[in-house]
Amino acid sequence: MPGNIAPSTLTELAGRRAQAGVVAVFFAHGLLFASWTAHIPFVKAHIGMDDGMLGVALLGIPAGSLLTVAVSSAVIPRLGSRRLVQLALVGSCLAGPFVGLTGSVLALFGALLVWGLFQGLLDIAMTTQAVAVEKARDRPIMNGMQASWSIGAFVGAATGTAGVALGTSLTLQLIIIGAPALVVGLWLSTRMLTDVDPAAESTADAAQKVRHRVSSVMLVLGGIAFATLLLEGAVADWSSVYLRESLDGGPAAAGLGYTSFALAMVIVRLFGNRLTARFPVHVLLPILTGVAAVVFASALLIGTVPAALIGFLVLGLGCGTVVPTVFSAAGRLQGTHPGFAVTVVSGIGWVGIFCGPPLIGLLSHATSLPAALWLIPVLTALIAVGCRYVTALRRD
Repeated sequence: MPGNIAPSTLTELAGRRAQAGVVAVFFAHGLLFASWTAHIPFVKAHIGMDDGMLGVALLGIPAGSLLTVAVSSAVIPRLGSRRLVQLALVGSCLAGPFVGLTGSVLALFGALLVWGLFQGLLDIAMTTQAVAVEKARDRPIMNGMQASWSIGAFVGAATGTAGVALGTSLTLQLIIIGAPALVVGLWLSTRMLTDVDPAAESTADAAQKVRHRVSSVMLVLGGIAFATLLLEGAVADWSSVYLRESLDGGPAAAGLGYTSFALAMVIVRLFGNRLTARFPVHVLLPILTGVAAVVFASALLIGTVPAALIGFLVLGLGCGTVVPTVFSAAGRLQGTHPGFAVTVVSGIGWVGIFCGPPLIGLLSHATSLPAALWLIPVLTALIAVGCRYVTALRRD
């Protein structure tokens, strides 16, 4: 009988049911995002853009993500992460196919802006829900959630590569994979936890309101997430162009860069909770990211397709646990509302994932794409330094 079950057991059961919904949404988010990466060279050629024009068009997504931070910080306290997940998932699945229908730089910019807005809202909402589930289950799950995202990204990158090989348009591909993702995601999201209490929000005293201020620790954690997701975005959007045009790789090789990167992220995140439990985070993360910086820099110096694929693979292994560890640390900050802290940190990070592509494009236009990609090992080295010394991760 439910009345005979301890409250802690009921909370655990609710958390377990909610976790299935979070896993599904993380997977869908990665699937939709990564599925278009292999199509980027063909969208570029279809519109007739050079690297600089493509970089400007790709600014649409970070512009949408900037709106995300403002919108989510105002909406999450009122609607809660569950409702926002549902709204953002619908918007993302509907907006994505329009990216493939564009025929000019301006139209591509606008389509990516709308898509970036909904993707950013979904990222913040699902991360906030994951923190609520972590607390309900009283165990770390963030690495597992990010592993679900990486699995979705791997499947999406592979799907995009296959779609390009088969001549499937970007719009049709996003409709085919977006429709089932939307149906399953909405169904499982009904099991998510309610993490908003309007009554408590309306009666919050001054001490509670102080907890909604951005702290320096949030900014530091957000900076690490920003840099990590910036290089992820750069790999997602430019690895195919680099392999195809700079290294003269074949059509199939173009999609393998991000596919190998995403596969490595899956592997390291599946073991992420065990790794961070066994080794101090401020030691583990600097070693992983430091090795990744050296290997990727070496791959750029060698300048061959096999070396590049190894570089992308090791980069994924080195950076895979950074973001989930940072998000978990944000959710456990003392004296700070967890939902607000996660919104700030993940919001800053989400902007980063879409600043990488246009930044690489602009640098490539000014120099060359191989030269612009040196930003990736430089950022990875800075991440290693940040993870070594930031106080919140040392406590973690």
